[in-house]
Amino acid sequence: MAQSRRQWLRSSLGMSGLLLAPSTLLTLEEREHFNPRPLADIVRLSSNENPYGPSKQVQEAVIKAFDHACRYPYEYSDALAEKLALKHGVSPESIIVTGGSTEGLKLTGLTFAHNGGEIISAAPTFLAMMDYAKQWGAKVQWVPVDESKGYDLEEVEKRVNPSTKLVFLCNPNNPTGTLIEKQKLIDFCETVSQKTIVFSDEAYYDFIEDADYPSVDQLVREGKDVIVSKTFSKVYGLAGTRIGYLIAKPSIAAMIRKNLVAMSNVLAIAAAEEALKDDEFYAFSLQKTKAAKNKIYEVLNYLNLDYVPSHTNFVFFHSKRDIRELGEQMLAEGVRIGRPFPPFYDWCRISTGTEEEMDRFVQGMLKLYRG
Repeated sequence: MAQSRRQWLRSSLGMSGLLLAPSTLLTLEEREHFNPRPLADIVRLSSNENPYGPSKQVQEAVIKAFDHACRYPYEYSDALAEKLALKHGVSPESIIVTGGSTEGLKLTGLTFAHNGGEIISAAPTFLAMMDYAKQWGAKVQWVPVDESKGYDLEEVEKRVNPSTKLVFLCNPNNPTGTLIEKQKLIDFCETVSQKTIVFSDEAYYDFIEDADYPSVDQLVREGKDVIVSKTFSKVYGLAGTRIGYLIAKPSIAAMIRKNLVAMSNVLAIAAAEEALKDDEFYAFSLQKTKAAKNKIYEVLNYLNLDYVPSHTNFVFFHSKRDIRELGEQMLAEGVRIGRPFPPFYDWCRISTGTEEEMDRFVQGMLKLYRG
C-alpha cells in the first residue's frame, strides 16, 4: 500500500526533506519588483504582515506623490473613494477611507456603542473594535468559538437584544483562520441586520480560495444595515502606510464619518491607488502565501500537531504547550510567534513569511519538538 503524505512526512525522509529542501530563490527581477523583506536576526511572524511589498510599481507612485505631500489629503481621499465605489458597486458616499482598517473598526464601535451600548463578538477574535469601544462605555458580550474554532452563529443570534448596537464578525477570523459557510453568512447577515447593525471585518478576504465566496458588500448594495471593512495592509503589502476603508449605506457612513480622526495621507492614498492596478503583485502575493502555508502544514503534520485549515495568511495550530513558554523558546531560535489568544493558551498563531523565514520557523519547530 502506498504511503500517505502524512506518513511520509513523519518518516526520517520527510524530516530530511523539511530540513534540507532548498528554498526557491527569487530572481533579481522578482526581488526588484516584489520587494521581499530581508532576513532579520529575529524573524517576526507575529503580526500577519505581508513579507513582500510595496511593489516597485507602488514605490514609484509614492515617490511621485511626494510632490503633493504639502497638501491635505481630503481631495485625494475623495478620488480614491470614487475608485473604490466603482470596485464595490456602491456610491462614493458609501466609502470611508481610513487610517488602516483598525481606525474604521474603532470609530464604528465608538459611534454606535458608546455609553452602554452593546457589541456581540466571538472569542477569540481581532479586538480593536471592542477594546476601544469599552473605553467609551460600551459593553461586550463574548460568544466562544465552537469546537471547530469557527463562529457559533446560532448562539450569536440568540444573544441579540434591544441593547445590542453591533454584531462584530471577523471573516475569515483572526486568530483562528476559519471561514463562515457562505450561505450561512448571507442568511445570518440578512436576518440579524433587521435587528441591529452587522459589522464584517474582511481584512483577509483576498486569501479565500473559493472564487464564488461573497463579500458582505453585496448587502450594502441592497441597503441592509451592514458595514464592511477592508484593508490594504495584507495582500497588498501596505501595513506600514496605514490605509483601509469602510463600506456602508450612506446614512450609516455619514454617522461614522462625523467621528473620523486620523484619516490617511497623500502618500498612502497614492500607494493604495497604484496597488489596485498591480495585478502581478496581487497574484504573486497570493501564490507565495499559499506556498508558505503549505510549508507550515508540512512541519505540523510531521510533528503531529493539529491545526485549523486557514483562509488567511496565518495558521492557528495546537502547540501542546503553553504559548507563553513556546514564544520564549521560539524567540531563542530567532522566530517571533503570535501572542496568547485566551482561552487557547496551548494554541499558536504563526504568520506566513518569505521562504527563508519559513525555513527558520521549520528549523526552530523541529529543534524544539524533536530535539
